[in-house]
Amino acid sequence: MSVNGRKGPLAGLKIVEMEGIGPAPLAAMLLADLGAEVIRIERIAASGVGIARPREFDFALRGRMSIRIDLKHREGVALALGLIARADGLIEGFRPGVMERLGLGPEPCLSLNPRLAYGRLTGWGQDGPLSSTAGHDLNYLAVTGVLDRLGRAGYAPTPPINLLGDYAGGSMLMAFGLLAAILCARTSGRGQVVDAAMIDGVSLLSIPLLGLIGAGIHDRSRGENLLDTGAPHYDVYPCADGTYLSVAAIEPKFRAELMAGLGFDPEDFPDVERRENWPEARRLIAERISSRPRSHWIEIFEGTDACVAPVLTFEEAMGHPHNVARAAHVEIDGKVQPAPGPRFSGTPAEAPSGPARGDGEVSGTLALWGIGLDRLEELRRSGVVL
Repeated sequence: MSVNGRKGPLAGLKIVEMEGIGPAPLAAMLLADLGAEVIRIERIAASGVGIARPREFDFALRGRMSIRIDLKHREGVALALGLIARADGLIEGFRPGVMERLGLGPEPCLSLNPRLAYGRLTGWGQDGPLSSTAGHDLNYLAVTGVLDRLGRAGYAPTPPINLLGDYAGGSMLMAFGLLAAILCARTSGRGQVVDAAMIDGVSLLSIPLLGLIGAGIHDRSRGENLLDTGAPHYDVYPCADGTYLSVAAIEPKFRAELMAGLGFDPEDFPDVERRENWPEARRLIAERISSRPRSHWIEIFEGTDACVAPVLTFEEAMGHPHNVARAAHVEIDGKVQPAPGPRFSGTPAEAPSGPARGDGEVSGTLALWGIGLDRLEELRRSGVVL
């Protein structure tokens, strides 16, 4: 499907994104990648939050146009409300109360646009004793109980990179929730507020693990279970050249292929179905893998079902034959990034463009939102728009 030059399953969808950091921009990017027309409202004054980087390296801004509006000016607020009135959805990632103080809270927005899906993405959610306090990914993992389960036995919990709380628990939940609210509005005619909290998202992701714990399968402390590096057949091992190999041969039929590749006789190898054999099995596997470089093991296990894969750097991953065959990466403005996903057979997404904020892009995009060139020039002269 193609609407106004946009291609993908979400072509024709209009989204307003309020400037934010981390999870909110990625949620907006996911929608833009699939064809939604996303316009990003940035403040005139720099917010001073987040990890500073040149705009060209803020990859999550791809695929959409940004406009800087003075939201302290009543005409700036009116302009923002005009855009929101034409939108299917809005994404904001401020602390509770910020949008209300700007005059852009749910009440005025839904009054103007009763079908609006008003997405609010925060760490703690819109209510509760922590809702107004600062926090980051690591804090959300800590409070949900997930962090306690991450790491090796005998060590403190391992703080992961902020992919789990911010993005899996935040961005994905926001994109999913906003689309659900938009779909509901198309049948009911009524919009609503979507309260996407990262603590909720992380807790939802832990549901399968909680089931394993409840069943007594993952019932030991951190780093002592099947899927958390406790088991010798589900871990990462160093090779002779200082690189690493991942081993995830959970099922017996896959472990048989692992044993064959490593050169062990299954009859003589410790039975890993018995937990007391795990230390000796780990020693033997580690010793064998560390005796050869990673390239040796790649050749040995290529095409097998041993569930063995090399631990690649980002640069290596971009050149891996499987990723190349699937066109898993795209080049945008000379910089290689992951391609849009998921993939659609009937309405494939187009290759994303880089973040846009030039005069031509701004005027062309705003025209699609009902803001003519004369009005735009008037707003620029008055300092409302930069």
